[in-house]
Amino acid sequence: MWLPRLPPPLSLRLEVQRMNHEHIPGWGADLDRSQRPAVPMERRPPRLEGVHWSDPPPAQQSSVEILKSTEHLKMPPVFGTSVPPRGVSGWIRRRAFRHSENDLRHWLMLLFADRVDVVEGVLSDGRRSRGARSAAAIVGATLVAAWLLRRSP
Repeated sequence: MWLPRLPPPLSLRLEVQRMNHEHIPGWGADLDRSQRPAVPMERRPPRLEGVHWSDPPPAQQSSVEILKSTEHLKMPPVFGTSVPPRGVSGWIRRRAFRHSENDLRHWLMLLFADRVDVVEGVLSDGRRSRGARSAAAIVGATLVAAWLLRRSP
């Protein structure tokens, strides 16, 4: 008759694990500083020579509005300008950036602004097209708006 093999008791497993690691040189948390891999922390020779990180790059110039968090005192040296805030979604984004980043209202307003931006994009596409495509775009925008509003938190 076949019997399943049971695992060894926990105390025996812990003893086997402890024994298996003792053969590793330098095993343990309280090693001498000379044997720790991160000491000394300086690398000889330095990895990058001639690098001058103390000189910040020149600030990027912007021709569009950039929304800045309340946590940051100044703009970072480089930032994205591909999608400036515009329309109703831009208005919502401006209101969202009045709140701190650790405030839930900030993130929920940004999510809602993204959904409003989708509807605005579909409507602007419908305005640019002519005839039946325009009517279809408006109907499509209405359906997308209804779907997004149903899904929004």
